[in-house]
Amino acid sequence: MTPLLTLAQLRAVETAAQAALPARTLMSRAGAAIADAALALDADDFLLLAGPGNNGGDAFEAAARLHRAGRRATVLAFGDLGRLTPDSAGAVALCRAAGLPIRPAADLVGLLRPDRRQCVIDGLFGIGLQRAPGGEYRAAIERVNAHPGPVLAIDLPSGIDGDSGAVVGGADGIAVRATLTVTMIGDKPGLHTGAGLVHAGRVTVAPIGLDTEAAAAASAWLNAPDGFAALLAPRALDSHKGNSGDLRIIGGSAGMTGAAVLAARAGLLAGAGRVFAHTLADAPAYDPIHPEIMWRPVPAEGGSPGLKAGGEAAGPASVIAPPASGALVIGPGLGQSAEARDLLAALLPVADRLVLDADALNLVAATPALQAALAARAGTGLRPAVLTPHPLEAARLLAATRASDGAARAAPPPDAGLVNADRPAVAAELARHYASVVALKGAGTVVAAPDGRLRINPTGNPALATGGTGDVLAGLAGALLARDDDAFEVACAAVWLHGRAADELVAAGIGPVGLAAGELAPAIRTLLNRLTRPA
Repeated sequence: MTPLLTLAQLRAVETAAQAALPARTLMSRAGAAIADAALALDADDFLLLAGPGNNGGDAFEAAARLHRAGRRATVLAFGDLGRLTPDSAGAVALCRAAGLPIRPAADLVGLLRPDRRQCVIDGLFGIGLQRAPGGEYRAAIERVNAHPGPVLAIDLPSGIDGDSGAVVGGADGIAVRATLTVTMIGDKPGLHTGAGLVHAGRVTVAPIGLDTEAAAAASAWLNAPDGFAALLAPRALDSHKGNSGDLRIIGGSAGMTGAAVLAARAGLLAGAGRVFAHTLADAPAYDPIHPEIMWRPVPAEGGSPGLKAGGEAAGPASVIAPPASGALVIGPGLGQSAEARDLLAALLPVADRLVLDADALNLVAATPALQAALAARAGTGLRPAVLTPHPLEAARLLAATRASDGAARAAPPPDAGLVNADRPAVAAELARHYASVVALKGAGTVVAAPDGRLRINPTGNPALATGGTGDVLAGLAGALLARDDDAFEVACAAVWLHGRAADELVAAGIGPVGLAAGELAPAIRTLLNRLTRPA
């Protein structure tokens, strides 16, 4: 997997390297990497925007190398050239010695040439930006974003926070929209989630000789199959349905039975040994597409077969698989009735392998007793639950978290925008507070464990922005959890497979417009069989 470094981690690695290496070594290496990437683009004219920091120095270094390669390169200097760092001043001297034109920022309008094969190289700001760009910087970014040619960002698109992926300054901010980002030393979380995912374009890493140090410093990683290889092992020849575990879906209230259907079908096609669907509404006699799924109603008051809603352990325990295998998914189409709340209260303290989705999360956010029960699971020997909130569900959980922690109760509850402003931090906070694995869905899904592990998922596309895809993810996660102990690895595998299946469907012409959630499960099955096929 690719390591993802925070601002603090990057600075520590860079500071140590600068102390050990000759002056300008890192900037020279960065300039070479940028020039090489630029030369691979379809352009023969390069306009480099050099800011006042080390990103600007990297731009000057790259310009000198492009000039030596026989390409037209022009540098626009933003800020005071007399106040540069020694390394950046050395790069400016290199350009001047080569006879390269260094133009003032005001010349940008006349130098942008949409009639040429022109590439703009963004070296305005790097990882240290603290406030929204203004003045000539804002004007430059607006013009760069209107440029029809390729845009290469150095390290980060100017205006993007490398840790969170948010546009610095929020609604008042602005950021470069790059075609390609060449990021230095190590990859950054903010290039793979939130607004950063949109602004970065294709991302390549230029380790500039510090790849070992970067990997050692990282606490987050880009999600990939080598991180959940155990879940992709081929099935043994003597496998039976008991090895694959039982999956039980709890949900499907009146008018929302389809959510339980989608989750159950996904669990079946992801390899669960047996799938049971327990609905709060009248259960279907059977699923005509997949009659293998066993449907059972949840009685409103006591009785059997199935569940009791009154809260006594005997009711919920009657549908939970034996401790050695089996998983429970609660939430697809569950609703927020008193019956659903009581059912969740009864199951939280006893269900070992547990996925909470949709209305199960909303019930937790609205009910302090459920919040306490979820957080208390860690002290009872139960595995961490897997929570799969979308940003608005996460916002509700976050509001409840901060209220219970004594944060300002009078403040308005956070909305999805606040969650998306720092997706890694929010996922990590929820994971810690609820002692659960959190898969914060959205552009660049973030998976966080209560022990601090964090991965950002690179698969998926806008085809998933339709109703029911979250139910499919919940069923997939449940099927994987039914046969594996590690809730974090299960969540990482589920979001990667879910997104990759959508990517493959879109590549085949099914989406991004009009992909139906029900089309995902067969694609996930195909993908799983390809990945788990014996060598």
